[in-house]
Amino acid sequence: MPLSPAFRILSFHDLPGWADDGLSLAYAAFRRSAFQAQVKPYRTGALGVECDAFAEAFEEARNVETFADEAARGFFERHFVPAHILAEDGSSGLVTGFYEPEVEASPVRTDGYMVPLLSRPADLVDIDDANRPAGMDPYLAFGRDTSDGLQEYFDRQAIEQGALSERGLEIAWLADPVDAFFIHVQGAARLCMADGTQRRLTYAAKSGQRFSGPGKILANLGEIPLENVTMQSIRAWFAANPHRINEILWQNRSYIFFRETPLGDPELGPVAAAKVQLTPGRSIAVDRLLHTFATPFFVDAPTLTAFDGMPFRRLMIAQDTGSAIVGQARGDLFAGSGAAAGEVAGVVRHAADFYALVPRVLAGGVA
Repeated sequence: MPLSPAFRILSFHDLPGWADDGLSLAYAAFRRSAFQAQVKPYRTGALGVECDAFAEAFEEARNVETFADEAARGFFERHFVPAHILAEDGSSGLVTGFYEPEVEASPVRTDGYMVPLLSRPADLVDIDDANRPAGMDPYLAFGRDTSDGLQEYFDRQAIEQGALSERGLEIAWLADPVDAFFIHVQGAARLCMADGTQRRLTYAAKSGQRFSGPGKILANLGEIPLENVTMQSIRAWFAANPHRINEILWQNRSYIFFRETPLGDPELGPVAAAKVQLTPGRSIAVDRLLHTFATPFFVDAPTLTAFDGMPFRRLMIAQDTGSAIVGQARGDLFAGSGAAAGEVAGVVRHAADFYALVPRVLAGGVA
C-alpha cells in the first residue's frame, strides 16, 4: 500500500518545540505497543502506514527497556521521519481530551447505589455487510438476535427503563446517573469499592445507535452557549436541573456495555483499543480507519495549556480510537485517571497541527 500524499515530509528541525519535549515517557508508551504488535500486528490504516514498517523500531524498543529523554529523541529520529498532515479540508487539526473516571461503586444494588454498569448481553451481535438485514441502517454495527431475525438493539431509554433487567448483567452499581453517563462517554472507569479495593472496567460493546452529545443538545436548546460547553459546564447544568437529566441523556440513544479487566499498573490508564495500558499525557486516540496504532504523532497545540501550564507540544503514541474521532488530523489526548485528569480533559478542544512520525522505510529515507 503506497503512503498517502496527505503526508508532507519534513525534518525534525521543522517541528516547533521538538527539541524541548522530554521523550522518555513517549518511548515507554511506544515500547508497550512494540510488545503487543509482536502478539498481533496492528491493522494498517487507509493512509498507508504499514505495521510491518515498524519492525526495526519495534525490535530495538523490545530490547532496550528505558531511554532517557535525549536517548529517546535519538531513537525516534533514527527510525522515523516527521510528516505534516492537515485536515481533509486543508485546515489545521483538532484535539480534544479524555480520561478514566474514578467513582465509588457497590457490588450490589442498595438505596444509595441504584445506577448499574452492564456487561455485554448475550443477544447483542456484531453486524456487518455480510449479515445486515435489508433496510437496516448501514451505520449500525450491532443488533439484537431475535426469533424474527436481527433487529436494532434496545436504545438507552429502553435499557434504563428496564429492557435488560433480570438478566444478571450488572457489574457494579453507582450513585449518580451523570457519573455513569460520563463513564459511557469515556469508555472506561476505575471503581473504588466500599472494601477499599479497586476494579477496572473497559469498553466491551455498544447498542449501536449514533452518539448524540449532551453538550450539543443543551447548546441547541439555548441552555449553554456552544462556546461554553465543557464537561464541567454540562455537569453543572445537570446538578442545577436534576429533573431534566433523563430528558437530555435519553436523546443520546447509544448505550455502552463494559467488561472487567485486571487493574494492571495503577500509574497507567486502562487497556484501550491498541491492547496496551494508556500512558497519561502520552497516549492519543486517532481514527483507526485512517491511521495505524503505534504511530507516533507530534502534536502542536500552542493555545492548549491545561496539561502543565505550557503550550502543548508533545510526542504522543496512537493507542486508542473512538466513534467521535474521525479524520486524518483529529486526536483525543489521554489526560490520566481521576478527578484532576477529568478537569484537564473536560476543557480540551483546541486547534492543533499534527505531525505523524512515519517509518523511514516508507518515506524513502528522507532526512
